[in-house]
Amino acid sequence: MDTFGQLLRRHRESAGLSLRQLGSLIHFQYSHIAQVERGGRRPTDALAAACDRALDADGALVEAYRTDRAGATDMHRRTMLRAMTTLAAAPAVAPLAGFEALRHGLGDAVTPDHDEWEQIAAEYGHSYYRQAHPALMAQLRADLTVLQHQVAADTGRRRPGLLRAAAHLSVIVALSLVASGQTVMGRRWWQTAHRVAGESGDTDTRMLVRAWDVVNGCYDGRRPSAIVALSDKALPLLGREATSAACGLLAGRSQALSLAGRHAEAVATVRQLADLAQQLPAAIAGDVESLWGWPEHRLHHTESWVYTHAGRLVDAEAAQERALDLYPASQVRLRAQVQLHQAARLIRGGHIPDGLRHAADTLDALPVRLHNHLLRSVAAQVTAAVPTTERSRPAFADLADRVRA
Repeated sequence: MDTFGQLLRRHRESAGLSLRQLGSLIHFQYSHIAQVERGGRRPTDALAAACDRALDADGALVEAYRTDRAGATDMHRRTMLRAMTTLAAAPAVAPLAGFEALRHGLGDAVTPDHDEWEQIAAEYGHSYYRQAHPALMAQLRADLTVLQHQVAADTGRRRPGLLRAAAHLSVIVALSLVASGQTVMGRRWWQTAHRVAGESGDTDTRMLVRAWDVVNGCYDGRRPSAIVALSDKALPLLGREATSAACGLLAGRSQALSLAGRHAEAVATVRQLADLAQQLPAAIAGDVESLWGWPEHRLHHTESWVYTHAGRLVDAEAAQERALDLYPASQVRLRAQVQLHQAARLIRGGHIPDGLRHAADTLDALPVRLHNHLLRSVAAQVTAAVPTTERSRPAFADLADRVRA
């Protein structure tokens, strides 16, 4: 029996139409139709119905499409069940991953077309700020084990969605590793996140990965010039649409420019960011508890960083006050980073004892279990702001020791 693509070609050629001519009739790209005829791309309801009408196929093309889809659905179900059953039964698989494999297999058996990975990735965006690192990483390990097997087994239309989810989860892993001080492993995961996002073919996912990599690079010890270069490569992905990824990219770029000493460019970029952030959809700007949202406090956090480094202390103070007013209680570490910006601002303004005391008080007020590599990186910027002639102070030595620890 002919496949839909084969039958479509026969009807098109019998009608004496080229791919371009058929594309003009049904308002589809001729290259899209060519891929469908070759079997390289799945048809849709709309394409099948349009081709059937244009070629006077009297329902034959629609019926072929439905037959193909039923066969593909059955094949997908059997492939996923086999992959999930094999994974769940593997003796080396952790119990949590095994149970997740069984759950996904059950879901595919009931509803083969259902894809919950977008929702899972969204949930991790909220868990990142709320869940303890060991528990988060254990759950990620289980989910990524299952997702890896699904990506390997699914070559159909669900694959791009699986890859988008894999890119998002890889970002979570990379951020978590760097935050815990495992920067080498974190960079490896950034490389994986870039590859997976590229394979997904989704521009926003590619930009999101690059945005978070640029932001993270400002804390993980990479040279500022390298982070600026990374942001340069991502800039062509920016379109006119205001998205979380676009704002994240500009935020990271402005911070990297600050670290590189390119303060005028950093200030210009943060102003561009402020203009773009005003255009964000309410759902993104209002998602204050998720890694994937882009609420107003992130703008002011970025302004706080950029203006402090640039020596624009009045602007820095205003940004810091606004950020601290807006930060939700769940994000105490990020609030502490802004308070360390305040300490650096005081020092740059000549109030060195006050700045050192404010930095020490900030670290003391935050439970030790919440101290991480990112926080220590910002504290190191406070010590770097202290003039060489003032570094004999005991308070400086104490803060420097805490940063090294």
